[in-house]
Amino acid sequence: MAVFQYVGRDAGGARVTGRHEAGNAGQVAAFLSERQITPVSITQERGAKPAEDSAGAVRLRLLQRVKLDELIIFSRQMYSLTKAGIPITRAMRGLALSVRNPLLSETLNAVTDDLEQGHTLSGSLNHHPKVFSSLYVSLIHVGENTGNLDQAFLEISKYLELERQTIKNIKQATRYPLFVMIAIGAAIAVINLFVIPAFEGVFRSLGAELPWQTRALIATSGFTRDYWYLIVGGFVGALYAFKRYVATEPGRLKWDRLKLRLPVVGGLFQRITLGRFSRTFALVMRAGIPIEQALTIVSTAVGNAYIGDKVRGMRQGIERGEGFTRTAHATGMFSPLVLQMLAVGEETGNIDDLLEEAADFYEQEVEYDLKGLASAIEPILIVAIGFMVLVLALGVFLPLWELNASVNR
Repeated sequence: MAVFQYVGRDAGGARVTGRHEAGNAGQVAAFLSERQITPVSITQERGAKPAEDSAGAVRLRLLQRVKLDELIIFSRQMYSLTKAGIPITRAMRGLALSVRNPLLSETLNAVTDDLEQGHTLSGSLNHHPKVFSSLYVSLIHVGENTGNLDQAFLEISKYLELERQTIKNIKQATRYPLFVMIAIGAAIAVINLFVIPAFEGVFRSLGAELPWQTRALIATSGFTRDYWYLIVGGFVGALYAFKRYVATEPGRLKWDRLKLRLPVVGGLFQRITLGRFSRTFALVMRAGIPIEQALTIVSTAVGNAYIGDKVRGMRQGIERGEGFTRTAHATGMFSPLVLQMLAVGEETGNIDDLLEEAADFYEQEVEYDLKGLASAIEPILIVAIGFMVLVLALGVFLPLWELNASVNR
């Protein structure tokens, strides 16, 4: 724990000074807030290091994150508090004491410190990109400038709730295929480690030459049993290398492009991403953000680097003087029906409303696709199971059939 010196003002405006031991300045600010003292300055005494400087605390801090549900609750609470006329600094100090997430609590205390030093709310939130996205900051900035900060928090909370549903759809789309792949992998492992070895002794006792299918199965099973650690290590290494590659900008771009072309779920991913684009772009347009800046914000919020790159291409087209519908058509992402809706919106000046309709259209398609996802994957599962049965029939039972045939002769 470190020792901090603080200077503040009490409820009567009198100057208050003192020392307090805490892990960081945010905890000191919370301590003062509980005693109705407004902090003016908080400085750490020399020769002391805060607890968060330890290697374990730093690792723990890196693992911390603010969940989407917590951000939704925070936005809803800020809407209610600002609508009731409660000062932002007081509202955030109170929320910092009530939230359970240490990272969010510390962030809110830091934002309040910046506000008390004269910074704007959007500028203070922008110092914490791990918690507040560029979209969040931009909408708060618009709300500050227009005097509708409470409505900005309300719109953000509604958007985040829709974003939560989108994430739920993505998880639902990937859960069943992933389960099928794990089940097939487990079945192959059981066959190689237990089924084939059980028959191997019987085959060798026959003393006859085995079919090549059986020899291939026995060799594969023997390699799996003898070098399983190499297989597991290779799989873990490949997974680690894949994650490192996807973390790079070119790797993320190629992987996100490949996801849109996957069989069965690729089209579903594309419709989910385009629905997110339409919903987000409608939100920032309705907030009054210029279209060029709006496209930049949306390109980072769609959750797909490939489509985000297409969105940035739309901005370049608009900067060259092209119409919104024309640039949207050039990306090749949107269906003819959605392009017609965008054209009507551009002509009537209600492009935000038409984008909202497009988002509803995509979300309805996603909901329909999710209902039929199991039916679409079932043929793949049946083929995979049929292939494993064929391998067992040729490799395991074929020698037994041949032996039975020779005995009957």
